[in-house]
Amino acid sequence: MKTKLLPLLFLLTISLATTTVNAQMRKIPAVVTEAFKARYPHASNVEWSDKISSFMARFTDNDHTYEAKFNSRGEWLSTETQIPIDEIPDAVNDGYGKSRYADWEIQTVHRIQLPGNTIQYRIFTQKSDLQKRNLFFSTEGRLLRENITL
Repeated sequence: MKTKLLPLLFLLTISLATTTVNAQMRKIPAVVTEAFKARYPHASNVEWSDKISSFMARFTDNDHTYEAKFNSRGEWLSTETQIPIDEIPDAVNDGYGKSRYADWEIQTVHRIQLPGNTIQYRIFTQKSDLQKRNLFFSTEGRLLRENITL
């Protein structure tokens, strides 16, 4: 009896292991999509992502790509867009140059708009394959925080 069950258990295990499981995204609440449409009425190519604690819309507006985050109540949290390295504001560039990361190579720069007309800049920089950081700067060039990235 044991020998007959082993092949069956083996086949069942293989079947379960090879079955793909599609993770289901929560439905985007109407209050979120309406808040997005009100804030970005000319957005196109909108793609939504469920970020567990928020919802993110990736979209195009005026030939630029943005990512906007909203909470489940439809409150706007932030909007981010990549900018060319040579468009880093002087104060931010100066702050980066005075930081302990000044000799690291800048990979990308993002401009982040936050509630209260606050702007921050996220500079992704790296020194080696193992030394990578996201550095967040105020518009005055002050380093606000850093995150280690993998």
